[in-house]
Amino acid sequence: MVDLQTQYQHIKQEIDRGIEEVISSAAFIKGPKVAEFQTHLETYTGSKHVIGVGNGTDALQIALMALGLKPGDEVITPTFTFIATAEVVALLGLTPVVVDVDWDTMNISVEGIRKAITPKTKAIVPVHLFGQCADMEAIMAIAKAHNLFVVEDACQAIGAKYTFADGTTKQAGTIGHIGCTSFFPSKNLGCYGDGGALFTDDDALAESIKAIANHGCFVRYHHDFVGVNSRLDSIQAAILDAKLPHLDEYIANRQCAAAYYDQAFAGNPHILIPGHEAHSTHVYHQYTLRLIDVNREKVKEGLAEHGIPAMVYYPIPLHLQKAYQDPRYKAGDFPVAERLMNCVLSLPMHTELDNEQLEFITTNVLELMNR
Repeated sequence: MVDLQTQYQHIKQEIDRGIEEVISSAAFIKGPKVAEFQTHLETYTGSKHVIGVGNGTDALQIALMALGLKPGDEVITPTFTFIATAEVVALLGLTPVVVDVDWDTMNISVEGIRKAITPKTKAIVPVHLFGQCADMEAIMAIAKAHNLFVVEDACQAIGAKYTFADGTTKQAGTIGHIGCTSFFPSKNLGCYGDGGALFTDDDALAESIKAIANHGCFVRYHHDFVGVNSRLDSIQAAILDAKLPHLDEYIANRQCAAAYYDQAFAGNPHILIPGHEAHSTHVYHQYTLRLIDVNREKVKEGLAEHGIPAMVYYPIPLHLQKAYQDPRYKAGDFPVAERLMNCVLSLPMHTELDNEQLEFITTNVLELMNR
């Protein structure tokens, strides 16, 4: 699904030099490389504050902690997403409120958000699924009207750009009150271990986030509240800092691969290519098809026989997960998500795909459609 070895060979000298600098300095935790990377990512994204943490899940949890939400407060999020989005809500004693998604973009339904708001609603966590922004202008308008916080789960969409009606453009993760991203190795900007970050333009929120991630203290050994221990280590920061200048190139490569897929599959009655959010670019963390009137598992198995990996993201929506069973929800309540779970299939998508590989993949997919 991802060719990190070849990618590394292309930037080996830069990566190795950054790692060597950290090891030589022995500044493994909170070293200068972390501060340098955060500054460079602030410049890239336009966010006033970037705070590195241990992983994307930590970023989401810390974001909700920084907002001062209380047990029982409701947080709206899509049911079709990776489990971490709801996991952190539940861990904090908050109440996850899930809504359906859009059939074309697979992002959270704006109308679903409107219908889910109650007097207990305190926050919305839209997920920029597979690499494109949710309809953030509409979501921010809803949040403003109801005095709600917005925490963007941009873990799959770093570098995606959202254009507002007035022509203003912002990057994924920099639109809401707080944005979160992941640097998991397979991400468009990935490290060689775990890592994540939060974005905010709010000075007070930034200070709270830093303190929460550092055991709840602003001053060493003075703990003002219960926090966590989550930090981006210096080696991972050095790797990310070496890769950041290449991010736009990586995005362009993914977009070229997606365009090849789009053209190859256009018009096939059994394949729906990814739909596009009208106001967002797509950075294609995943290239996800919707298969119509075919046996997905046979397609997946057929591809595997030819050495082509394919994955199902995601086979079970949140409202059907055993850990999140809730009497408020039952099978059939979110028909789009339940239809998607039975038909989505993600193909290889990474920076190193060439036309020979893409032709091999698409040819085999199309042949399997005809069986």
